[in-house]
Amino acid sequence: MNQLYGQQHLALQDRFETRDLAERVGEIIVKTELDENHQMFIKTRDMFFLTTIDHRGFPTCSYKGGAPGFVKVLDSNTLAFPSYDGNGMYLSLGNMTANNKVGLLFIDFETPHRIRIHGTATIDSHDPLMNEFCGAELIVRISITETFVNCPRYIHRYQRIQSSRYVPQPLCPAPPPQWKRIDALQDALPERDKCIAENLGTITPEQYGELVIKGKA
Repeated sequence: MNQLYGQQHLALQDRFETRDLAERVGEIIVKTELDENHQMFIKTRDMFFLTTIDHRGFPTCSYKGGAPGFVKVLDSNTLAFPSYDGNGMYLSLGNMTANNKVGLLFIDFETPHRIRIHGTATIDSHDPLMNEFCGAELIVRISITETFVNCPRYIHRYQRIQSSRYVPQPLCPAPPPQWKRIDALQDALPERDKCIAENLGTITPEQYGELVIKGKA
């Protein structure tokens, strides 16, 4: 546990008299690879949260979603998932190229249950898995350093209603994203996206905000 806890953690553990407990909990739950149950849990997820660190030292937390199984468990130490079309900022992927240490949080809000993963990331547009992910721009591979289950007692229970209509599916083109219709972005969009506003018309940032509030974006 010496690698998991730093002096800042130990100071708080001592303050609240939990150092022995933290050491024991770490011994029990922290693993260096995924067991079969954890692998199956991850294979059935349709979303997770990803943390990376930017060039300023700020953590970036990003939601990643896809069809169930969009995160592949390649073996007990390796995960892979696709990077889909986004807002063009490439914050998470850019962070990975400068600092490859990442965190992943998988949550089942219906059960509830959650698994945390620490690891190192690589990205590749020529990864052999590219053909297995419809709509992928890049493939991210995670080499697992640590994985552990968190207590689910504060996870609020939610029911899954439906998948996002924007999730890439074979033989089923996704609708164009509404934000690419915003008038102030038209001169900055890549050529491949300029046809969206030409076909559907432009909208203002305020109109886009209304679509978001109404769940129609």
